Amino acid sequence: MHIVIMGCGRVGSALAQTLEQQGHTVAVIDQDPTAFRRLGSGFGGRRVTGVGFDQDTLREAGIEEAGAFAAVSSGDNSNIIAARVAREMFGIENVAARIYDPRRAEVYQRLGIPTVATVRWTADQMLRRLLPSGAEPLWRDPTGGVQLAEVHASTAWVGQRISRLQEETGVRVAFLTRLGEAVLPSSQTVLQEGDLVHVMMRTDDIEKVEASFAEGPEEESGH
Repeated sequence: MHIVIMGCGRVGSALAQTLEQQGHTVAVIDQDPTAFRRLGSGFGGRRVTGVGFDQDTLREAGIEEAGAFAAVSSGDNSNIIAARVAREMFGIENVAARIYDPRRAEVYQRLGIPTVATVRWTADQMLRRLLPSGAEPLWRDPTGGVQLAEVHASTAWVGQRISRLQEETGVRVAFLTRLGEAVLPSSQTVLQEGDLVHVMMRTDDIEKVEASFAEGPEEESGH
């Protein structure tokens, strides 16, 4: 996958190097050309000097063939504008923005942009949002038969009740992470865009569950 990163500070450079090591192609945008020194001489991706929410700059970075976009510059406003441009102008589905002001997180999440607050930031969290797929195990019982995992849910599940998700996938939803906070859902809770779904399931069922979460709800008969 090609991934575009705005911001070549400590976070952006670490993310770029990790993604490249995983076999992805990477382009990094920064207004300050000296910031690219952080990438080191071994970095094989593109270095683009410019403003990360400028459409020409984004095109130069290969946004049109990108599968994901990360906005991790030092400015909250720049990050959210760039993330929205990537999502709305170029149709990039996997977009994540880092923010410093946690009070703004809720506003951004409502715009459909997953945010990672600096306080909770880890490379793993950002990678999870850029490359959402499958299940990430968080805990296993001593026998290994049951596990708690974060499973990536297709946007097709947005607007569906937790009860339907459980019924069709065979899991128990343990909790959701919504706007950076853990939520204990009821069967009537409706899945919102940006929700991270944490489920209990049988370890043997993991491939079936991943497929059901990726495909979305089954077609209802009579429609």
